[in-house]
Amino acid sequence: MSLDALDALSPLDGRYAKSTAPLRAHLSEGALIRERIRIEADWLVFLADTRPAGLPAAAQITRALRDAAVELAKAPPASAAAAVKAIEQRTNHDVKAVEYYVRDQLASAGASPELLELVHVGCTSEDINNLAYARLLRDARNLMLAEFRALLLQLREFSLQHADLPMLSRTHGQTASPTTLGKEWSNVAARLARAIDRWSGVAVLGKWNGAVGNFNAHVAAAPQDDWAALSRRFVESMGLGHNALTTQIEPHDWIGEYADALAALDVVLIDFSRDVWGYISLGYLRQRAVAGEVGSSTMPHKVNPIDFENAEGNLGIANALLRHFADKLPISRWQRDLTDSTVLRNVGVALGHVLVSLRALRRGLGKIEPDPTRMATDLAEAWEVLGEAVQTVLRARGVPNGYELLKDFTRGRRIDGVAYRAFVATLPIDEASKSRLAAMTPTSYLGLAGSLARGS
Repeated sequence: MSLDALDALSPLDGRYAKSTAPLRAHLSEGALIRERIRIEADWLVFLADTRPAGLPAAAQITRALRDAAVELAKAPPASAAAAVKAIEQRTNHDVKAVEYYVRDQLASAGASPELLELVHVGCTSEDINNLAYARLLRDARNLMLAEFRALLLQLREFSLQHADLPMLSRTHGQTASPTTLGKEWSNVAARLARAIDRWSGVAVLGKWNGAVGNFNAHVAAAPQDDWAALSRRFVESMGLGHNALTTQIEPHDWIGEYADALAALDVVLIDFSRDVWGYISLGYLRQRAVAGEVGSSTMPHKVNPIDFENAEGNLGIANALLRHFADKLPISRWQRDLTDSTVLRNVGVALGHVLVSLRALRRGLGKIEPDPTRMATDLAEAWEVLGEAVQTVLRARGVPNGYELLKDFTRGRRIDGVAYRAFVATLPIDEASKSRLAAMTPTSYLGLAGSLARGS
């Protein structure tokens, strides 16, 4: 069924369809169907290659039939998903429809009725499903990691470019010790890098052990074969970690970890989006106007920080889903219930909202530039921030009550350079320390911010 973007219920397939297009190859309904077909075909190829003694028909698989299965595992026909959906109308079971489709394809390649019985042999639907989702989520993560790393590179480049650009800090919304714009960007880059490493390190697991995880049917049909070893070989042949102890379903603990780690990544970016929004509001960052764009329907002067607002909103939606996945998916009644099935169908929705956010952030970052004059103006009016430096020097020189002395001088008062230097001249410390303090300005009081931003 063709769907006009204007009629889509979800903005991921409507307004944001262009941004989310790369994920459709991994997390759409069609992608899931194609991956299930690949798993079924891979299993037949595996049987042809290992020839379990208890399945004598496996030794009769011809080269031509094996080649047909390999081709099906590599690239199901473009019409495959629609054909499976048509079969599902009859079976009312999505995985059984895949099995019948694979059998039909192999029958057309010359498979005998006896050989066709090897399709799906020993399998429960969840053997197919868990491996399909594992491979799809792994591949989707690879795609998303490329986007995250591109954003990380953008942050690092901005940080280096503005490593020494002074900026007034704000803690609790109030003026605080100065920093540099690049240092603040490098803070975010460091957090993002750690969170990327955590998400990329989540092991992707799979199981292949029958109806309740015990190889019951396998042992009944072919007790002479080492099914536990064959299962491990098959799962690991797909580049997945093998989970040997499961119920009917792979318990989804790894998907919970995957979702939780991705949500943690998103939290870093929500925090960043809000901070950038605030710096734009303060005038520390300017947004380059784009020809033809309208910022407000009634106020033509406005250039709104819509990309950062869009990112924050979509990351929030994504995390509502991801937190639910992390909490819900590892829970299943007894040997399994079906609640995980409908929840798993929404993983693409969560990742889609993250992808929309990443595209918005990268677009927004491409439009902003600092306003050094505006930042310098605020610093020039914030001489009180040097109180920290003075009281710490007093402490270092052993002067009693240095903190209290500075509190009386600075708290709740407007201080300028003249008043600051006059106060420094009265301090009971050596002349060298006085001279160094007197030479300080809010713009120069930056500690190691620049070198930290440069990583040096």
